[in-house]
Amino acid sequence: MPNDFNQQVIEEFRANAGEVGGYFEGARLILLTTTGARSGERRTTPLGYYPDGGGSVLVIASAGGSPKHPDWYHNLVAQPQVTVETGVFTYEAKAEVLTGTARDEAFARAVEADSGWAEYQAGTRRVIPVVALHEIAGDGPPNVNASSMGQAVKAIHDAFRRELALIRKEIGEAGATLGAQLRINCLTFCQGLHNHHTGEDLGMFPFLADQRPELSPALDRLREEHVQIAALTAELKQVIGTAQADPAHVREEVERLTAALETHLTYEEEQLIPVLDAPAGPGDTP
Repeated sequence: MPNDFNQQVIEEFRANAGEVGGYFEGARLILLTTTGARSGERRTTPLGYYPDGGGSVLVIASAGGSPKHPDWYHNLVAQPQVTVETGVFTYEAKAEVLTGTARDEAFARAVEADSGWAEYQAGTRRVIPVVALHEIAGDGPPNVNASSMGQAVKAIHDAFRRELALIRKEIGEAGATLGAQLRINCLTFCQGLHNHHTGEDLGMFPFLADQRPELSPALDRLREEHVQIAALTAELKQVIGTAQADPAHVREEVERLTAALETHLTYEEEQLIPVLDAPAGPGDTP
């Protein structure tokens, strides 16, 4: 796409924690920054992606079905270490160009999710590459793109809301069977939610309990809701794991999870964000 268009998307993406309108509205979107194969300069491109589980995502070098690979693909082939921005997190990743069966299966999942990929492939003689971006584990969690702890909580919550809305839409559009990519989307969401709640239980909640004893009732409720939500995600994963998963049944489980999660997120924001973003007092730990 034209550089001016890309730059507008990049600026909107960064200003709105990954949420954009126009051409990319309602799509899963990341910003991929590569190192120029010839120039050595850093180049950022907005790209659609698919979850691939295990901290990895897939991007497809379709270039709209053009006869040539896109520049970002040539860049990551030359220098596989890239930077990924999700709107909430920024992290380093290693790019792996999938080959053989791995590429074909991943591309088939993408086509199952959106037939436009097949049209792009039919319109070009080149084999459209599929690239897995594997997060490079650091000493801690990825950098959160927020100026305060409260804003970080809200940004993470909103990212879960957007992904769950996408999954609900995809399930609503599913036919008689549940597609392979949709299964992965659901499982990746459940794992991400588990990781987030585990981090809160082990990190933020004990910190707040120590610093703000008056929050104990709210923290106790939030911990109990974590257990309840974990039970709902376990039921969803069980339903998805059956060979002939019924989309209607999956939809029911997702709706149950959505209702419980929205109540939980809203309560947590009401109770914790004002405290997290309050000016530090003389006796507060920075």
